Amino acid sequence: MRIATAKQSYSSDEALLRTNTQWAWMGILALALLAAPFLLDGYWLYLACLVTINVASATGLNILTGFTGLVSLGQAAFMAVGAYTVAVLQRDVGTPFLFNLLAAGALTAIVGVLVGLPSLRVKGLYLAIATIAASFILHFVFVNWQSLTNGPSGISLEPATFFGAPLTSNFHLYWVFVPITALMVLGAANLFRTRIGRAFIAIRDRDISAEVLGIPLLRYKLLSFAISSFYAGIAGGMWAYFFRVVTPESFPFITSIFFLAAIIVGGMGTILGGIVGAVFMTLVPELLRFLVEWASPFVPNAGTLLSPVRTVVFGALIVGFLVFEPQGMAEIIQRIRRFFHLWPFRK
Repeated sequence: MRIATAKQSYSSDEALLRTNTQWAWMGILALALLAAPFLLDGYWLYLACLVTINVASATGLNILTGFTGLVSLGQAAFMAVGAYTVAVLQRDVGTPFLFNLLAAGALTAIVGVLVGLPSLRVKGLYLAIATIAASFILHFVFVNWQSLTNGPSGISLEPATFFGAPLTSNFHLYWVFVPITALMVLGAANLFRTRIGRAFIAIRDRDISAEVLGIPLLRYKLLSFAISSFYAGIAGGMWAYFFRVVTPESFPFITSIFFLAAIIVGGMGTILGGIVGAVFMTLVPELLRFLVEWASPFVPNAGTLLSPVRTVVFGALIVGFLVFEPQGMAEIIQRIRRFFHLWPFRK
């Protein structure tokens, strides 16, 4: 076991970064993020922006499903609410970029509370089905409320402006999306050092015991839905500014499966899991695309297989990690860290 790790205060024991090594790695990550837009080409910069959006949404879902134990398959619908909120505000009101994102998060949080109302009576598979039902209801609203959403044609957006500067390229959007996502991840990490976050974990571990201890289940379950939906709404708003068009088909049900796969593969109940899971699952289709391009000379119509193969791979990753590594990639990373903590004295 490691020695010289005793903490002298509660605050030092709860610190997010406890060692000089962790501070060094965080500094390296910050430098890499600062250098990335100058080193990456247009396509990889596009992927970097997409990763930041997915990290924000996956972190929100991890708060609800990983930390509170409430299974949701409606993350794509919540993102759609945020995206439409941003699109409508920019089209009809012309409010600023940051205001639109906050409004998207706030409105989506309200919708999340309404969707979370059944969580007091049902949980597990039944709650997942309830969130699926809510996503289909929202999709019906997006398609048929033509005066607001423009129906199946959707809404096109003008480029966002940030303090008067137009965000017309992925390079510009990167400098806005990365800080926003970093603040959201930092907020989620700090959440679980508070009474609210610990109540979420208690509900996940044993909800009846948590209620006996004085934790009001309905209040905290709805609060978890609200926070998770707020994250999804912000991510959906960034998505709208990124692609600059929002339609009812922009957020299909497979997107909710994608985010569930991301937190399972990354590691449910850990902040790191939401990050690495979103990064990994975003890059998996790119790896498949490279494989399809390599196989194209040997396999006829290999390109047509990409979409179904991607869905199969998502399902296989979920099953594989549930069977062989239930705690996800975050646990693999922690295992590697423990190895080097003890090396070369490991028995």
